[in-house]
Amino acid sequence: MSETLSPVLPDEVDRAARLLLERACDDNISIATAESCTGGLLASLLTDVEGAAHAFERGFVVYSNQAKAELLGIDPELIEGAGPVSEAVARAMAEGALRASEAQIALSVTGFAGRGAPGDEPGLVHFACARTGRETAHREEHFGDVGRGPARIECIRVGLEMLSEAL
Repeated sequence: MSETLSPVLPDEVDRAARLLLERACDDNISIATAESCTGGLLASLLTDVEGAAHAFERGFVVYSNQAKAELLGIDPELIEGAGPVSEAVARAMAEGALRASEAQIALSVTGFAGRGAPGDEPGLVHFACARTGRETAHREEHFGDVGRGPARIECIRVGLEMLSEAL
């Protein structure tokens, strides 16, 4: 069980994190994350499970467009053209995290956990999962205007599913 996040995390999400990390440890696979709207919450969870956190290699919190470009090597023109909340940027984030780390699997999440600017869809989130030697997977979710906290918990749930599928 995670220690820090367990009071707010649904039991099944906590179990999914533990199982993911155990499988990654068994397979000697390390994980990296590139997070925008979750602000490092997934990385926090993956480092909070006692005895299995060594499967987590590193996390990038890239909330701003500048951080996405500087830390993950994403072309600013891609961000400007596709928008920071897009399939193209989610894929570039996951692939950039894989390149900038020693991990074999990287998951990215970018979206609107709450209300964005006028015209932005609350709860629209793009995920991508890159694994060495495989095609990058993408998933788009529409969580709705459920609030920042609940949207972030749903992001964690989806992220864990995608990472498990990549294993």
